[in-house]
Amino acid sequence: MNAIALAAVQVFTLLLGPWSVTFEEENSRLRLEDPVENVCIEGTLSFESNGQAWKIVRPRDAVGNRLGLLSPTNDIQGYLTFQQNGNRLEMLVSHRTRQFYSGVLKFDGKIRFRDFSFACKTQACTKERVLFLAAGNGNSLKNDTLFAPEEDLAVQFRSASLQLTSETAGEWNVAMSGRIEESAEAVFGFNVEKNYLQSRYIPYYSPIDRKRAPKAPTGWMSWNIYFDTATAEDNLAEARIGKKYLQPFGMEFWHIESWQGNSDKLPVSNFYNLNLEVNERQFPKGMKQLADDIRALGFRPGIWTAPFGTGSDEFYAQHKTWFLHDVNGNPMRTWNGKYTIDPSNDEVVAHLRRIHEIMAKDWGYEYFKIDGMSGAGAGYCAHFFERPEVKAAMKDPNCPDPFERCVRAFREGIGEDRVFNACQGHFTGPEPKYADCGRIGADIVHPNKPVGWENLLNQAGRTHNQIFAHNIVFYADPDTLMVNDALTLEEARLSIVVVSLPGQMMFSGDKLAELPMERMRLLQQALPPVADIHPVNLYPIFHLLPVWDLKVRRDWASYDVIALFNWEDEEAEVGFDFAEVGLDPHQDCVMYEFWTEQYVGKVNGGFSCKIPPHAVRLFAVHRAQDHPQFLSSDRHITQGAVDVKSVSWQDGKLTAKLELVGGFPTTFRFTVPEGMRVKSVSAGDSVSVETRSEADGRVLAVKLGTETSQTVELSADFQSIP
Repeated sequence: MNAIALAAVQVFTLLLGPWSVTFEEENSRLRLEDPVENVCIEGTLSFESNGQAWKIVRPRDAVGNRLGLLSPTNDIQGYLTFQQNGNRLEMLVSHRTRQFYSGVLKFDGKIRFRDFSFACKTQACTKERVLFLAAGNGNSLKNDTLFAPEEDLAVQFRSASLQLTSETAGEWNVAMSGRIEESAEAVFGFNVEKNYLQSRYIPYYSPIDRKRAPKAPTGWMSWNIYFDTATAEDNLAEARIGKKYLQPFGMEFWHIESWQGNSDKLPVSNFYNLNLEVNERQFPKGMKQLADDIRALGFRPGIWTAPFGTGSDEFYAQHKTWFLHDVNGNPMRTWNGKYTIDPSNDEVVAHLRRIHEIMAKDWGYEYFKIDGMSGAGAGYCAHFFERPEVKAAMKDPNCPDPFERCVRAFREGIGEDRVFNACQGHFTGPEPKYADCGRIGADIVHPNKPVGWENLLNQAGRTHNQIFAHNIVFYADPDTLMVNDALTLEEARLSIVVVSLPGQMMFSGDKLAELPMERMRLLQQALPPVADIHPVNLYPIFHLLPVWDLKVRRDWASYDVIALFNWEDEEAEVGFDFAEVGLDPHQDCVMYEFWTEQYVGKVNGGFSCKIPPHAVRLFAVHRAQDHPQFLSSDRHITQGAVDVKSVSWQDGKLTAKLELVGGFPTTFRFTVPEGMRVKSVSAGDSVSVETRSEADGRVLAVKLGTETSQTVELSADFQSIP
């Protein structure tokens, strides 16, 4: 430790572990730098007591790791001590002997970090009520960390009052403060931590390959409504409907489930999973033709495999040494097959690689959902291969990574350009290193049963405890989004919010021809997943939280989409206060509810409402302006994050660039402040425009439609009421 005071420029310098500390007394500038990780924090230190500003100065003694707090009487009455604990740097305020005074220490500065980084929350607390999400670099008073996902690098800040706000790419503002008479507030902390998630939760940490999978996949799959009965024609008939109603909204893949020989009757353990034998009754033209037919409809073909075992007696007899046997010589059985592969056998691994290569290169499938992975117990192979009696039965009992050998073979087989969904994959295993997606929960239905409320609760629970890895190491797959009439409309809406508000994968699973347009519209409003939504709570949550808050930041505005859930069987009052969702408690906001199309109006400090059982209310929350402003769009549940490209107000005119889906009109809503009225609305010759006044004249609703998908410019003129 060494402090050097250069009289001419009055500079204090200090080296503490990875940190370089520099303080310029003349302008009270503090610079904290970690040159190894290229992190720089620089700003102004200040202290005020009883309304008077004190100076922060170089020490007047030989203690080299502290600055002095200089009172207006020119006496040092306290110290600001720098101390190091590993990569953590702390600034601690202490009172000089016999001195007691109150006051506020502040640090206001800028942080230079990575261009691709976001603010988040890494400090968990008990009895949390809010799941935080962000689209773009949404600002929140609850954030305490900057995270760079490409490097798994975190910069943590600790102070009683903390605000991190994004400036430009790679540059952030930080405001820290605390009362020095409270010991809990008299410490400011800074910590740079490499391998943040890898060292805690994700040992095979690997960022998403965004060239291969730039956004969370979307599509349709047959399993949860057809189960083992879907034919090629069933799949194509559904795809024709999907092309009309869902493809324009961003649906990308059409995914084929059970197709293997003997796959037309459960259980999966009887399916012929390892020899590429096709069920000729259901798929008479073969799987390559089906992939071509799907592609001709504008979708990318996907396929399901469960390759850790087989139900084929013939294949087993031909390759008996490829399979595991117990001490009595009996084949070991798992969910994947009544005969389970020996992953330590090189011939088995080569076979896994080869069959997936054929499906990718020869058949033409672009999306692979590979099943039977981590799961929840020994019936799935990540667990099964770890059991001592199973390891002992392997050809190589000392094989250190039997499960990873298989997952690696799947990626090598399908190639680097195919999308890989690890079904029942988990962030604690090798899946993030090789897969693009991870099925985070159980099937949304039980075989040959309709979807029910208990299934939605499971889907929501798994989303809570695994969403922190979503859009970082893989895209979370909460299983299919079901909206058929086995669910009430309130339950279907809740499932839409659970799946799509966090930007998770969205695969529909209903018989589309049987959906009324009201339910089809729900699927459209869930598409596409917003590509830049990321988690903010970077830790698992094991409770169903009543409040989800998506912080949306776009060039034209920042706003919140707040979901209030009633997970109970009876009506409940659910609400939030501004402080707990990171909003300024003194800021007026205007709110609009998406599902009921109700304008709440101006709100300050907090809000609550009665919510029916098994239901959610979804509010757009905007900082109130003194002029007309954008309020909500019914195109997508994020209420503007997808389709609103710009909004401006100047000289009595509101102008907006809005993205429309051809053939499917969208309604946009704007506030009309007291004392103003709408004069005219226009959007171009090719755009149909319908307007109506809502909420006693406080809201302007504008319904826009076009024949083709395009971006249009809306112009709305307002005038003051005499």
